[in-house]
Amino acid sequence: GRIDALVAGVGTGGTITGCSEVLKQRKPSFQAFAVEPTGSPVLSGGTPGPHRIQGIGAGFVPDNYQPSLVDEVLQVDDAEAMVMGRRLARVEGLLSGVSSGAAIAAALKLGQRPEMEGKLIVVVLASFGERYLSTPMFTEIGS
Repeated sequence: GRIDALVAGVGTGGTITGCSEVLKQRKPSFQAFAVEPTGSPVLSGGTPGPHRIQGIGAGFVPDNYQPSLVDEVLQVDDAEAMVMGRRLARVEGLLSGVSSGAAIAAALKLGQRPEMEGKLIVVVLASFGERYLSTPMFTEIGS
Protein backbone atom coordinates (compact mmCIF):
# COMPACT_ATOMS: atom_id res chain seq x y z
CA GLY A 1 0.00 0.00 0.00
CA ARG A 2 2.97 2.39 0.00
CA ILE A 3 3.09 3.08 -3.73
CA ASP A 4 1.96 6.63 -4.42
CA ALA A 5 2.61 6.93 -8.14
CA LEU A 6 3.39 4.82 -11.18
CA VAL A 7 5.28 6.05 -14.24
CA ALA A 8 5.06 3.93 -17.39
CA GLY A 9 5.52 4.34 -21.10
CA VAL A 10 2.50 3.59 -23.24
CA GLY A 11 2.91 0.97 -25.95
CA THR A 12 -0.31 -1.04 -25.99
CA GLY A 13 -1.59 0.81 -22.93
CA GLY A 14 -2.16 -2.44 -21.05
CA THR A 15 0.41 -1.98 -18.30
CA ILE A 16 -0.58 1.49 -17.19
CA THR A 17 -4.30 0.82 -17.57
CA GLY A 18 -4.26 -2.49 -15.68
CA CYS A 19 -1.97 -1.31 -12.90
CA SER A 20 -3.85 1.94 -12.47
CA GLU A 21 -7.23 0.25 -12.38
CA VAL A 22 -6.18 -2.10 -9.57
CA LEU A 23 -4.13 0.40 -7.56
CA LYS A 24 -6.73 3.18 -7.69
CA GLN A 25 -9.30 0.75 -6.23
CA ARG A 26 -6.98 -0.06 -3.33
CA LYS A 27 -5.59 3.43 -2.79
CA PRO A 28 -7.71 6.31 -4.10
CA SER A 29 -4.83 8.80 -3.76
CA PHE A 30 -2.66 6.72 -6.14
CA GLN A 31 -1.59 8.55 -9.30
CA ALA A 32 -0.68 7.12 -12.71
CA PHE A 33 1.62 8.98 -15.11
CA ALA A 34 1.87 7.94 -18.75
CA VAL A 35 5.02 8.67 -20.74
CA GLU A 36 4.99 9.63 -24.41
CA PRO A 37 7.56 11.07 -26.83
CA THR A 38 7.59 14.85 -27.18
CA GLY A 39 7.77 14.31 -30.94
CA SER A 40 4.49 12.36 -31.07
CA PRO A 41 2.19 13.66 -28.31
CA VAL A 42 -0.99 11.82 -29.31
CA LEU A 43 -2.00 10.87 -25.75
CA SER A 44 -1.98 14.59 -24.96
CA GLY A 45 -4.18 15.33 -27.96
CA GLY A 46 -1.33 16.33 -30.26
CA THR A 47 -0.29 15.25 -33.72
CA PRO A 48 1.66 12.06 -34.41
CA GLY A 49 5.23 12.65 -35.47
CA PRO A 50 8.61 11.02 -35.85
CA HIS A 51 10.66 10.11 -32.79
CA ARG A 52 13.33 7.63 -31.74
CA ILE A 53 11.77 6.13 -28.61
CA GLN A 54 10.90 2.64 -29.81
CA GLY A 55 8.10 0.89 -27.97
CA ILE A 56 6.03 3.96 -27.11
CA GLY A 57 4.40 6.73 -29.11
CA ALA A 58 2.98 4.63 -31.95
CA GLY A 59 1.13 7.62 -33.42
CA PHE A 60 -2.33 6.58 -32.24
CA VAL A 61 -4.12 6.06 -28.93
CA PRO A 62 -4.11 2.30 -28.26
CA ASP A 63 -7.42 0.58 -27.58
CA ASN A 64 -6.19 -0.70 -24.19
CA TYR A 65 -5.30 2.80 -22.98
CA GLN A 66 -7.95 4.32 -20.70
CA PRO A 67 -7.22 8.02 -20.20
CA SER A 68 -9.65 8.22 -17.28
CA LEU A 69 -7.23 6.06 -15.27
CA VAL A 70 -4.20 8.26 -16.04
CA ASP A 71 -3.66 11.42 -14.01
CA GLU A 72 -1.16 13.07 -16.33
CA VAL A 73 0.81 12.42 -19.49
CA LEU A 74 4.50 13.28 -19.24
CA GLN A 75 6.53 13.99 -22.35
CA VAL A 76 10.18 13.09 -22.89
CA ASP A 77 12.30 13.93 -25.91
CA ASP A 78 14.50 11.46 -27.76
CA ALA A 79 17.79 12.79 -26.40
CA GLU A 80 16.60 12.64 -22.76
CA ALA A 81 15.48 9.03 -23.24
CA MET A 82 18.77 7.93 -24.77
CA VAL A 83 20.92 9.75 -22.23
CA MET A 84 18.97 8.19 -19.38
CA GLY A 85 19.10 4.73 -20.97
CA ARG A 86 22.89 5.02 -21.18
CA ARG A 87 23.06 6.27 -17.60
CA LEU A 88 21.04 3.30 -16.38
CA ALA A 89 23.59 0.99 -18.03
CA ARG A 90 26.71 2.86 -16.89
CA VAL A 91 25.75 3.86 -13.38
CA GLU A 92 23.10 1.37 -12.29
CA GLY A 93 24.11 -1.67 -14.33
CA LEU A 94 20.62 -1.93 -15.83
CA LEU A 95 20.75 -2.72 -19.54
CA SER A 96 17.43 -1.21 -20.50
CA GLY A 97 16.02 0.13 -23.73
CA VAL A 98 15.18 3.62 -24.85
CA SER A 99 11.56 3.54 -23.63
CA SER A 100 12.83 2.60 -20.17
CA GLY A 101 15.20 5.56 -20.37
CA ALA A 102 12.20 7.74 -21.20
CA ALA A 103 10.25 6.39 -18.22
CA ILE A 104 13.13 7.07 -15.81
CA ALA A 105 13.66 10.57 -17.24
CA ALA A 106 9.97 11.33 -16.74
CA ALA A 107 9.99 9.90 -13.21
CA LEU A 108 13.02 11.98 -12.22
CA LYS A 109 11.31 15.16 -13.43
CA LEU A 110 8.13 14.16 -11.61
CA GLY A 111 10.07 13.48 -8.42
CA GLN A 112 11.40 17.04 -8.42
CA ARG A 113 7.91 18.48 -8.02
CA PRO A 114 7.27 19.79 -4.49
CA GLU A 115 4.01 17.83 -4.20
CA MET A 116 5.89 14.58 -4.82
CA GLU A 117 8.30 15.01 -1.91
CA GLY A 118 8.29 11.90 0.26
CA LYS A 119 6.15 9.96 -2.23
CA LEU A 120 7.05 6.49 -3.48
CA ILE A 121 7.22 6.58 -7.28
CA VAL A 122 7.47 3.24 -9.09
CA VAL A 123 8.76 3.16 -12.67
CA VAL A 124 8.12 0.40 -15.19
CA LEU A 125 11.21 -0.52 -17.22
CA ALA A 126 9.53 -2.36 -20.07
CA SER A 127 12.37 -2.50 -22.58
CA PHE A 128 15.58 -4.52 -22.47
CA GLY A 129 18.74 -2.97 -23.88
CA GLU A 130 20.14 -5.98 -25.73
CA ARG A 131 18.20 -5.11 -28.89
CA TYR A 132 19.71 -1.61 -28.85
CA LEU A 133 23.40 -2.51 -28.47
CA SER A 134 24.13 -1.82 -32.15
CA THR A 135 22.11 1.41 -32.25
CA PRO A 136 23.20 5.00 -31.53
CA MET A 137 21.82 4.61 -28.01
CA PHE A 138 24.77 2.47 -26.95
CA THR A 139 27.51 3.29 -29.45
CA GLU A 140 29.13 5.63 -26.91
CA ILE A 141 28.68 3.42 -23.85
CA GLY A 142 32.34 2.43 -23.74
CA SER A 143 33.64 6.00 -23.82
